[in-house]
Amino acid sequence: MPAPDELRFRAARPADAPAIAALHTDSWQRHYRGAFSDDFLDGEVTGFLLDKWTTRMAAPDPLARTILAELVPSRADGGDRMLVGMAHTVLDDDPAWGALLDNLHVVYGLKRSGVGTRLMSLTAQAVLADRPGSGLYLWVLEQNTGARAFYEARGGTCVESREVQPPANDPTRLNGRPKGLRYAWPDPAALTEVIPPWGVLW
Repeated sequence: MPAPDELRFRAARPADAPAIAALHTDSWQRHYRGAFSDDFLDGEVTGFLLDKWTTRMAAPDPLARTILAELVPSRADGGDRMLVGMAHTVLDDDPAWGALLDNLHVVYGLKRSGVGTRLMSLTAQAVLADRPGSGLYLWVLEQNTGARAFYEARGGTCVESREVQPPANDPTRLNGRPKGLRYAWPDPAALTEVIPPWGVLW
């Protein structure tokens, strides 16, 4: 479990695209099984997400904010920084619900260590800094009970459900008709008040 001074948070850069895509891929393979087809998750997803993030980071959307969490080795240890979490948000995405937290992923071995909570707090701060009064929302798979519990513990309210749209609108990449749930925070400032002592939560 990381100590507070071993973690650093920063804005993403184009060179981060492969590491972000790898984290995103691992998260989908672990948590989207059953909703997305095995063929997609075990094959196409790696290239699909690498292309997505390479394109996204090469020409950044001025309304997007992508925050990375990295483990920074001590001077004695040497070695490279390691990406352990990321949050990607789009301002002004919905006229009613506000900014969209489109992606939030934490490396599997550091779940429940505080990384996700810190990323959500930084996301809320970024939204409020640029769009005072904006809400924040996200979509989560109905089957992802762990993520739903995490969002509910941080004050998110489930306000509606809808069928999940398949990646790149290819229906063969879905199993059946999975549901997505919209969780909303009308006042994202609430997320800046729930940072726990390090190492207690998610």
